[in-house]
Amino acid sequence: MNQVKNISNGLPFLKMHGLGNDFVIIDARGAESPVSQSMARAIGERHFGVGYDQLAVLTDSDDADVDVAFWNSDGSMANACGNASRCVARIIMDETGDSEIVLRTGNGLLPAVDAGNGLISVNMGQPQLTWDTVPLSKDVDLNALPIDGEPGAAGMGNPHCVFVVDDAEGVNLETRGPAIEHHPLFPERTNVEFIEIIDRRTIRMRVWERGGMITLACGSGACAAAVVAHRKGLTERNVTIHLDGGALQIDWRDDGVWMTGPTALVFQGHLSPEFLAGI
Repeated sequence: MNQVKNISNGLPFLKMHGLGNDFVIIDARGAESPVSQSMARAIGERHFGVGYDQLAVLTDSDDADVDVAFWNSDGSMANACGNASRCVARIIMDETGDSEIVLRTGNGLLPAVDAGNGLISVNMGQPQLTWDTVPLSKDVDLNALPIDGEPGAAGMGNPHCVFVVDDAEGVNLETRGPAIEHHPLFPERTNVEFIEIIDRRTIRMRVWERGGMITLACGSGACAAAVVAHRKGLTERNVTIHLDGGALQIDWRDDGVWMTGPTALVFQGHLSPEFLAGI
């Protein structure tokens, strides 16, 4: 992938996805990141830009194979994005030939390994399980928040609110998602997951992502869902989570929450000088 040098000639990017959770990836190694809040919003616009669930920007790292910054399509930033982390890990593994690499994100150092058969595993780290680290606005029971439905909360570098429901398919995400995202209990807003327990090793999940969107998959959300379900006594620590875009394997181990799933490169492109000049 070409590095960012002079964006007056256009800006190269990759479009990738993990289970339909789609990303624009910009490689700014060897240069300063050109991405601003306005640029992130413009690229994220699906009609006038490229469109993405998250934007990942790669820069040089002092203590990892690469630093990764994540942007939401509304121009806000996130410390974590699980499926994008797996996509970035694949890029670095393809470049180096290494089967084990380390990413630095806003959630710290994340080891990643080639799991074979086209699958990438990333250790998303230990969940944040105190009210001030999720974060919440006050000290409450994280296993039964004072919200109708008594959802659980967990942080995975970003906040998550997880509802256990009888029928995940029947949830109106467009209505319930925004209401919970902006609930006053979440000072930084929150991602919202609705999970249906199939058995102790299988979960069906649908998700509303912070930033105002329904997505086909959410890696950090799947990790949070597995943590909350286990803490509620509903599942084992190793589960398969079926999302709208496919399945992720989540394993909450002693060293962190490991997420395993596929990645796909869709296309390479350039943002034109004309587009960039209009931002």
